[in-house]
Amino acid sequence: MIRARYVHTNLIARDWQKLAAFYRDVFGCTPAGPERDLSGPVMEAGTALKGAHLRGAHLRLPGHRDKGPTLEIFQYEPAAAGLPPQINRPGFGHIAFLVDDVAAARAAVLAAGGRDYGQIVSVPVPNAGVVTFVYVTDPEGNILELQSWK
Repeated sequence: MIRARYVHTNLIARDWQKLAAFYRDVFGCTPAGPERDLSGPVMEAGTALKGAHLRGAHLRLPGHRDKGPTLEIFQYEPAAAGLPPQINRPGFGHIAFLVDDVAAARAAVLAAGGRDYGQIVSVPVPNAGVVTFVYVTDPEGNILELQSWK
């Protein structure tokens, strides 16, 4: 086994600045390092995409210190058409946030331009307690899980 440490999750945005503002305003994510504006032969080679131009930023996820993982939000030019996110589609499924109050967090997401995806439910988890959660989306349709435990 190799020695590893989780660093970031990348999220491709239609408008990286608006999506980054959503995660800053709703969840308290904070900028981590400079904004990125990357292009040229090295980026084309690394992404295997002719004419690749990436712009975006890293946001420190809440609840972690300065060296904690980030959400990397990038916007590509050229952009490819994508399928809308679905909870059961193979690949990236959702980002989960632990919150004090699921209903209040859901309301904050909706007020900031997110949308409902499912209903608030509570499920007993053997030897762990009861998790209350709901799936919602950010303004670009990426699925988020808001959860709390008792």
